Amino acid sequence: MSGHKKHIFVCENLRDEKSGRPSCARRRSPEMRSALKQMLKDKGLSNSYRVNQAGCLGYCEHGPAMVIYPQGIWYGHYTKDDLPEILEASILKDKKIARLEIK
Repeated sequence: MSGHKKHIFVCENLRDEKSGRPSCARRRSPEMRSALKQMLKDKGLSNSYRVNQAGCLGYCEHGPAMVIYPQGIWYGHYTKDDLPEILEASILKDKKIARLEIK
């Protein structure tokens, strides 16, 4: 078996609400990861692209956060409605989506 073309890490860190800091899981990141995995599966691409749960990626204020490797594309403040565009533009075509990018 050859390696995956890309790895997509979605932060699912869950922080106590009393911590005073946001957390990606409270911004529906587990739902985002599941939806993105299903989209890849529906396209028959789940063997080529890997979507993983990640712990804190360090961009809590931009959550939910994700990073696409090996390109190193970082996204935040995305919603489920943004996932088709992320899949088509960034995962399949290596294009950055400026409005979602964490700089």
